[in-house]
Amino acid sequence: MLKRQTASIAVIGAGLAGAVCAQALREAGHAVQVFDKARGAGGRLATRRMEWATDDGQTHRARLDHGAVGFTARHAAFQDAISHAMADGWVAPWSPELAPDSLPLEASPLYVPTPDMPAWCRHLLADVDTHWSVSVDRLLREATGWRVGTGDGLYPDAFDAVVMAVPPAQAAPLLQPHHEDWARFASLVPMQPCWTLMGVAAVDAQAPSSGRSWSAARPEHGPLGWVIRNDRRPGRAAVEGQAHWVVHARPGWTRLHLEQEPDWVKQQLSTALADYLGEPLCWMHAVVHRWRYAVPPPSHLGAGASASHWWDAPRGLGVCGDLFGSSGVEGAFLSARALAAAMLDAPDMSVHERQTWREAGHVVAQTSIDRP
Repeated sequence: MLKRQTASIAVIGAGLAGAVCAQALREAGHAVQVFDKARGAGGRLATRRMEWATDDGQTHRARLDHGAVGFTARHAAFQDAISHAMADGWVAPWSPELAPDSLPLEASPLYVPTPDMPAWCRHLLADVDTHWSVSVDRLLREATGWRVGTGDGLYPDAFDAVVMAVPPAQAAPLLQPHHEDWARFASLVPMQPCWTLMGVAAVDAQAPSSGRSWSAARPEHGPLGWVIRNDRRPGRAAVEGQAHWVVHARPGWTRLHLEQEPDWVKQQLSTALADYLGEPLCWMHAVVHRWRYAVPPPSHLGAGASASHWWDAPRGLGVCGDLFGSSGVEGAFLSARALAAAMLDAPDMSVHERQTWREAGHVVAQTSIDRP
């Protein structure tokens, strides 16, 4: 439990885990500040804003969801959160029409934030003090509290507690000076990578694909794990004469080509997409993104780890999120709730509810829907 009734807390990471934990702590009356190296919230709930100019001098824009495909809701606590988010317009159900030769979905229905993937996280952090484009590279424990190091300097505020909600490989060096056992465990978590191609292609009304209505495919063979018509997802804008494609490579293919140049990867994935569609693509604009830490592995908790989080009350140090196993977006949510419950000691919760929260990491089944 936090030592002070009103504590100052730094949350490192603004993906769903960081956003959920930060909101819970703020609503309990604590002073929370969130730090993230990106330009905005979301983590792998990511949408890329694209802009390009055509030969006639016109500027075109598009937004493509290049992170998590979507997520399922199995646990009652997450189902309740999804219901509230849907009522507020931040999340929508998605039942994609699959390509005829696609592998089936592993679970249904799927949900996606609207109007873009970071929207739900932005909503959760609306009343939280946030700091963007800040890469935290060290944490110092001083007499006045925790200090956050960025580059050559230290953030001026001192904090009573720090929460880490970042991929394990990024958490490990921050943990090393303060919790060597946690750092060692985090450094060994084998996150799966993913190369992602996203782009806008011109649609030929005479081409075979112009009559296809499907919005997603999971090819059975080849380098492509997911093929998605992004403009057919809930709340996304469709533009006449354009097809918005997002393609996620399989983890094995990505590992093999992890350090290849982006142009080479774009050419390879574009060719694979054209082969899958059975026709060439006329790209108006296309780019690739490399997710080094796309999907956590199945639950792999070691000795001394709680079910879905770590909380060291004497030090005021907590960890939640990907480090505790693969339940995708749902797992991140439950991990963050469990950590917040431990930090607050949740006196208004029943014993059963508290135990359920703290064991949330074992409640949710593994799914691959949430990847890239």
